[in-house]
Amino acid sequence: MKIVSIETFTNEYVGLVRLRTDEGDEGWGQTSTYNSEITAQVLHLQVAPHVLGMSGRDISEVNREVLEREHKFPGTYLYRALSGVDTALWDIKGKRAKKSVCQLIGGSPSSIPVYASSMQREISPEAEAQRLLELKEKHGYNAFKFRIGKECGHDEDQWPGRTESVVKEVRKVLGDKATLLVDANSAYTPKKAIEVGHMLQDYGVSHFEEPCPYWKPDWTSEVSDALDIDVSGGEQDNDMRVWRHMIDTGVVDIIQPDVCYLGGITRTLEVAKMAEKKKIPVTLHAANLSLVTLFSAHIMGSIKNPGKYLEFSIEGLDYYPWQDNIFTPDFKIAKGNLEISHKPGWGIEINQDWLSCSKHQVSFAGSRF
Repeated sequence: MKIVSIETFTNEYVGLVRLRTDEGDEGWGQTSTYNSEITAQVLHLQVAPHVLGMSGRDISEVNREVLEREHKFPGTYLYRALSGVDTALWDIKGKRAKKSVCQLIGGSPSSIPVYASSMQREISPEAEAQRLLELKEKHGYNAFKFRIGKECGHDEDQWPGRTESVVKEVRKVLGDKATLLVDANSAYTPKKAIEVGHMLQDYGVSHFEEPCPYWKPDWTSEVSDALDIDVSGGEQDNDMRVWRHMIDTGVVDIIQPDVCYLGGITRTLEVAKMAEKKKIPVTLHAANLSLVTLFSAHIMGSIKNPGKYLEFSIEGLDYYPWQDNIFTPDFKIAKGNLEISHKPGWGIEINQDWLSCSKHQVSFAGSRF
């Protein structure tokens, strides 16, 4: 089963990958979102030349070959590009076995619980609380994540007083039984994060994501040690040395790798296995409704140490118009759970209308794109 072609279909935000073999297999994957046209160039120049002609049966070996051959380029774009090939190979592996990827890994749930994840900081506390309530009533969500602080904020709030106001308002409107999670996106120094963390504990918030700049793990560790609330992080990280340090030293209580930032399913499972040995739960980062959420659902439904919920973005086409019409069937939420299909591979079809509007490039064995 040799890999004979790798195609990319991209716009500014989304990059899909179609991989074909000499035995007639076809698999679909996705690179990480944002600047996807750049990622596609990296894929064709620094991933495809090593992968084309290789056997697609051993996905770990494909990963190893790319990362060793490109060892002088250990940056995020290489991993974002590798994700497209890795996830396409898992699609093929599932189709050949006539199983979903989730079943291949070892799970078969019909659905998994999700938390409704807000991506907005510009929204007022009152409007945020009201829309979360409406989603609770419509889809049965009982867990909700919203934004606090200012992204990379150096202890600043999005505007003065917003953080405490939004925590207080959401708790009041959703009631005591709702599970609340917050994301600070590297907003605070340890001192300020601990201060905010105590306030969060007072309001029964259960999850404090990325309180400090993610590149300062010692700061995050200080916050984790000082609070009873679960501190989480890891979405930005792709270096296994960083993951080993984070897990072995207990920097966070919950790890949150992103499948497409990390390089695909294979490497994400490796990180999850490391965390399993330390009894650390995995709550995958999936901040939009592209294929990353589908990939994450299959992993969360199969690993032995999943967190309580999978992230599920509540932002629609008015906020992320580029999410529209990528694949079918679309995601379905019922009673706060995401339904999982166990059709072979990813269990979806890529929409031709979306492909027809994308930029297409292809690399064949023995040739450049």
